[in-house]
Amino acid sequence: MVLHKFGEKLYSGLVFTITFHLQRISKSIESAQGDLFLEELNRQWADHNKALQMIRDILMYMDRTFIPSTHKTPVHELGLNLWRDNIVRSSNIQMRLLSTLLELILKERDGEVINRGLMRNIIKMFMDLGPSVYQEDFEKPFLEISADFYRAESQKFIECCDCGDYLKKAEKRLTEEIERVSHYLDPKTEAKITNVVEKEMNENHMPRLVHMENSGLVNMLLDDKYEDLRRMYNLFRRVTNGLATIRDVMTSHIREIGKQLVTDPEKLKDPVEFVQCLLNEKDKYDNVIILAFNNDKTFQNALNSSFEFFINLNPRSPEFISLFVDEKLRKGLKGVSEEDVEVILDKVMMLFRYLQEKDVFEKYYKQHLAKRLLSGKTVSDDAERSLIVKLKTECGYQFTSKLEGMFTDMKTSQDTMQGFHTAYGTELGDGPSLVVQVLTTGSWPTQPGVTCNLPAELSALCEKFRSYYLGTHTGRRLSWQTNMGTADLKATFGKGQKHELNVSTYQMCVLMLFNNADRLMYKEIEQATEIPSSDLKRCLQSLACVKGKNVLRKEPMSKDIGEDDAFFVNDKFTSKFYKVKIGTVVAQKESEPEKQETRQRVEEDRKPQIEAAIVRIMKSRKVLDHNNIIAEVTKQLQSRFLANPGEIKKRIESLIERDFLERDNADRRLYRYLA
Repeated sequence: MVLHKFGEKLYSGLVFTITFHLQRISKSIESAQGDLFLEELNRQWADHNKALQMIRDILMYMDRTFIPSTHKTPVHELGLNLWRDNIVRSSNIQMRLLSTLLELILKERDGEVINRGLMRNIIKMFMDLGPSVYQEDFEKPFLEISADFYRAESQKFIECCDCGDYLKKAEKRLTEEIERVSHYLDPKTEAKITNVVEKEMNENHMPRLVHMENSGLVNMLLDDKYEDLRRMYNLFRRVTNGLATIRDVMTSHIREIGKQLVTDPEKLKDPVEFVQCLLNEKDKYDNVIILAFNNDKTFQNALNSSFEFFINLNPRSPEFISLFVDEKLRKGLKGVSEEDVEVILDKVMMLFRYLQEKDVFEKYYKQHLAKRLLSGKTVSDDAERSLIVKLKTECGYQFTSKLEGMFTDMKTSQDTMQGFHTAYGTELGDGPSLVVQVLTTGSWPTQPGVTCNLPAELSALCEKFRSYYLGTHTGRRLSWQTNMGTADLKATFGKGQKHELNVSTYQMCVLMLFNNADRLMYKEIEQATEIPSSDLKRCLQSLACVKGKNVLRKEPMSKDIGEDDAFFVNDKFTSKFYKVKIGTVVAQKESEPEKQETRQRVEEDRKPQIEAAIVRIMKSRKVLDHNNIIAEVTKQLQSRFLANPGEIKKRIESLIERDFLERDNADRRLYRYLA
């Protein structure tokens, strides 16, 4: 027919025949009741597809020649379009088909089992008829009705469930919808339907869920509910600002508990316990981030900034962290494996990084290290050196050069003592033995001008050492730091009981006075020894007032030392140990005056550093305004301490006076560098 120029007649006849046939089929589908409706539609669709294939094969010549030349719709596509218009969009079928499909989905959501194979075939029919048919006739109404369903369900759940249970239900619904798509919907629908569930069940209720009383995010964090937290993280990461909401609440919670911790007077009584509490909190939230929040870097940053915020609220944090290290390196690490020591030191370094005043930590650390080295009380030299290496890596050579110098001095002192004993061995005889540590002035936290009268026997020995040392080293001066030394004394008490007392140099000076006197007044002891009053009181307190270590008695008996007190040897002193260590009564933390003194020394040390930074900046920039100098100096010094703008201003004034800088004549806020 096409060859004989009857192509148009054949094509219009095909359209008429298929249309007429489909109108009959439409009536048959309409008459099917209940469950048979979809089955009849599915059967007729399968038959229609088979028929279309046959027709296309028969009319192949027309399809290839006549249809392209006349720009008509190809046979197979024509058959689908006619099915769409006469069946799927038929006034009696269209709404009935949609409501039947949506009803079945609703039943499935309510837990009923439906014929998924049949659903898949019907949905595939929509997809075969073209993307617009699937979207307009099924997907759009499906998403709208789903939004209404989940809006109502989420409202019902949130009224009766706690946060953990609600999230479980939300997660279950999300999984169900993803599964539904994989079984019988277009894969492209997945993103759209999950969007609906996330918006209606999670995004719209986010603030209420996070702050839910007794079960919200804060309660989950307090109770270590990793599973619930992981579920919240996984659900909220899918919605806009979801993770930011969790992060903000977590940050404010950590800051709040951190603030309570660093301002709790009970916690501040014990520095070691205080730092341990900080480490416990850090471990707790590290675990939360690793186990529940997928080790999310933004959460880790929020945790770090929170710790930095509250650790620096307590001005004594640098001192307390140094005391914690001191405690661990004195006795806390005995019997601990090398790996565990490294773990503890790494944790200390982590807290150290949060400190804004790292130079204050350095001051205290140097004092504590000096005491450990001089009293031989360090558990492990390796651990000490390991921490110094970590500090060096973190802050550079400048920070640790003096600390390393302290170790060098200890080694050099051993060699010096060997030389002294070789030179004077025969002259020393059976008298007191002397061990001297020669400390480089700049490296150690020494106190200038501390006086103390040593017993005559020791004075002679010290003079011998002085002449030996100055004879072997030219151009050096020695000053005795008696406040930093220790001594071992042999003592005999009332009933002939003998003990060896391990005491400080000050305590030795006091006890040696009782070789020539039975009773001494406080004033007499002070006059004879010339020990500073505060040190002498602490020294006498430890000798006379500590139960089990009271080798002296005092009248009147009281905890504190008065200037009118009298002291005697305690003849009734007993101890089950031959060697008795008598520590000096000293507050683990610094007293208020000591704290002020340390703070003053730190402030003094900062001045040259601030000036050096100003000069460096001005040398490279030549001209700079006041605000920019403040910003640059603060930035340069932040690895050591947080520079005070007021102090920077004073240092600028000082440099102007000394002709390093000058003010601009036109703009007084502008500074020029003077080469």
